[in-house]
Amino acid sequence: MELRAAVGRFGLWSREFRDPDASLAGAFRDAAAELESLGYGAIWIGASPDVATARRLLDATSRVVVATGILSVWQHDAADVAAEAADCGDRFLLGLGVSHQPSVAGYRKPYAKLVDYLDALDAAPRPVPPARRVIGALGPRMLRLAAARTAGAHPYLAPVAHTAAARAELGSGPLLAPEINVVLDTDGDRARRTARAHLARYLGLPNYTNNLRRFGFADADLDGGGSDRLVDSLYLWGDEERIRERANEYLTAGADHVAIQVIRATPDVHPPMPEYRRLAAALLG
Repeated sequence: MELRAAVGRFGLWSREFRDPDASLAGAFRDAAAELESLGYGAIWIGASPDVATARRLLDATSRVVVATGILSVWQHDAADVAAEAADCGDRFLLGLGVSHQPSVAGYRKPYAKLVDYLDALDAAPRPVPPARRVIGALGPRMLRLAAARTAGAHPYLAPVAHTAAARAELGSGPLLAPEINVVLDTDGDRARRTARAHLARYLGLPNYTNNLRRFGFADADLDGGGSDRLVDSLYLWGDEERIRERANEYLTAGADHVAIQVIRATPDVHPPMPEYRRLAAALLG
C-alpha cells in the first residue's frame, strides 16, 4: 500500500470513536462505513486508542485507512501493540506519541522512551514496519526521528506555519499529516467561544505551548483562553467554502494529508456525521 495514495488529501480525526461503550459499537461501525463511502481517505482515532478499537473500524470498512492519532507509548505495551497490529492488515496505521507530563506518572525523557518503543516494535516477533507507523511530532528532534524511523509525522494543534517548517525538517519523502480543528460556524464570536472551550486544556500542556511559542505566539496570546490571533490560527471556522480554502493552505504549505477534527459547541458521544457530510461535499466533491 502506498501510504500517500491510500490516505488521500483529507481524513477525519475523532476522539468519539475511542468511546469504549459497547452499546455504541454498531453506530461506530456504521459511521466508519459511511465515512468511507463519502470518500475520506483515513479515520484517525484520538485519545490514545488501543489497537482493538482500530480493528473494529477496519472490519467495518474495505478501503479507508484507520490510524491511531495517537497511541501513547506510556499507556500501551509495545510487544502487545505489535502482536495486535500484525493481524490488522496494511490499512492500519500506528500513530505513536509521548503524551504529556501532567498526564503520565513518572514522565521523563520522552524522546528516549519513544526510541525504545520503536526499538521494541522492530524487535517483536511480528514487527510493525516503519511504513505502517507515524509519530505525533511537533519539535525538530521528534520530526527528524519520524523521518528516520517511521513513515512520517502527524502533528496536532499546530498553525500552518508549523506545517511549512515540518516539511522542511522532514524532507520531501515522509508523510506529513497534520490534524486541523474545524468549527462550522459563520458567527466569529460564537465560533471562537466554541474553539476556546476546546483549547482550554491544551493551554496547560507545555508540549503545545512551547511549540506555539516557537511560531511567534507570546504569553499574552496564551493567556485568558487564547487571543483571537491564536484561536484563528489553530481553528478553521466559517462556512464550508472558508474551511476548504483554509484547509488547502496546509496542503500548499507542505502537508500531504490533513486530518479534520470537527469541534462542536456541545460535545456528543457520537461522531459529528452531519458536519462530516457537509465537509465531504466541499472537500471531496
